[in-house]
Amino acid sequence: MSKNILVTGANGQLGRSLQTIRSGYPDCRFYFTDVDTLDIGDEAQVADYIATNRIEYILNCAAYTAVDKAESDAESCMRVNCDAVRLLGKVAALNRLRFIHISTDYVFDGTASLPYREDDQTNPQSAYGRSKLAGEQALQSVFPDAVIIRTSWLYSEYGSNFVKTMMNLGKTRTEIKVVADQTGTPTYAGDLAVAMMTIVEYQQVVPGIYHFSDEGVCSWYDFAVKIMASAGLDCRVIPIPTSEYPTPAIRPAYSVLDKSKIKTAFRLQIPQWEESLAVCIDALQKV
Repeated sequence: MSKNILVTGANGQLGRSLQTIRSGYPDCRFYFTDVDTLDIGDEAQVADYIATNRIEYILNCAAYTAVDKAESDAESCMRVNCDAVRLLGKVAALNRLRFIHISTDYVFDGTASLPYREDDQTNPQSAYGRSKLAGEQALQSVFPDAVIIRTSWLYSEYGSNFVKTMMNLGKTRTEIKVVADQTGTPTYAGDLAVAMMTIVEYQQVVPGIYHFSDEGVCSWYDFAVKIMASAGLDCRVIPIPTSEYPTPAIRPAYSVLDKSKIKTAFRLQIPQWEESLAVCIDALQKV
């Protein structure tokens, strides 16, 4: 008996990564949609799509992720990251579906010195972070049975991300400056996609909030240095403080996530970030 799975935001990094691994789940029938094929802000359209295709699972990978743009476009950001999430949750509750939603480390203010646990105090410092926290709260209010996964520093072979930007710069410049006082953990979208599918196939799923990133800790500077080395690029990376690279949105200075809960609940084996980075760079260099 196949599982019918709706994946929203299918053209994004995570959606594309789920498309890449779909063949490994022959008992699942995937329905990949994006803004051009399904308006997740239209309740009637969503309800009709779910009924027509007998959807049993929703993996919500759709999000407004332009962190700096969100500071001047908070309304659009809130519409996608909160209002549409509430709507999807409402329809999922009515149809008794399973629901996995992706959130972010930006719900925290970054003042901690130990990895953030799921029940630690949230205090988002950006419009993007506020919209994602509002989305979590809206979803839990209409559908308490949902699984919410907060992740951090997502990258992949697809779309725009830090790894691809650094590789492109490394090919054209002899040196670049990268912030060294923001600490977190890179997450390969392929690893998050596998974690989501592990939860889909798990027999006993406990709803609630979970944290997922790859293993290890680094700064953006450390990440950039490793990208250049792994890609064989001769580009010097110079560490700078955040104050030398001002952005419209405030980033958390520290956003390492404690993954104990998700590893225990779903028996996940999570790779070190350096290992997954090598996998991604290898794939990019084969293209």
